[in-house]
Amino acid sequence: MTSSDPTLVLAFDMANGAPQAAALGFEPGTIVDGKARMAMGWRADLVEDEASQALASGVISTLLDHCGGMAVSTFKMGMFRPATLDLRIDFLRPAAARSGVSVQVECYRIAGPIAYVRGEAWDADPTDPIALVQGAFVHNGTPA
Repeated sequence: MTSSDPTLVLAFDMANGAPQAAALGFEPGTIVDGKARMAMGWRADLVEDEASQALASGVISTLLDHCGGMAVSTFKMGMFRPATLDLRIDFLRPAAARSGVSVQVECYRIAGPIAYVRGEAWDADPTDPIALVQGAFVHNGTPA
């Protein structure tokens, strides 16, 4: 990746820099002032079970976690390097069979070393979420 835009570099790094994210095939999306989007396509080796053909909930959880870190990293363009402190994911329904998943997470507040996020995951329709997420990340307070 060759870009001078730090948010594009960060989005690429969050989607491809960690071995786990790269292995799962995370795709960088938009990232603007504390709001981040990421996606991943459907893969047969990542299904919950053969009958459902839906992406595994653990894969979706990992995608939400990475996207939360990406959102914290750009809150007010601070470019912090966060670590997950607490993450709550409520699954509302399974992902659709053979469908990729998109996520959007927003960092809505930083209080001291703690950053707070909320967001959602969906397959075809953003108004029909698969899961909701709330979390807290710790950051070192210095630009990455």
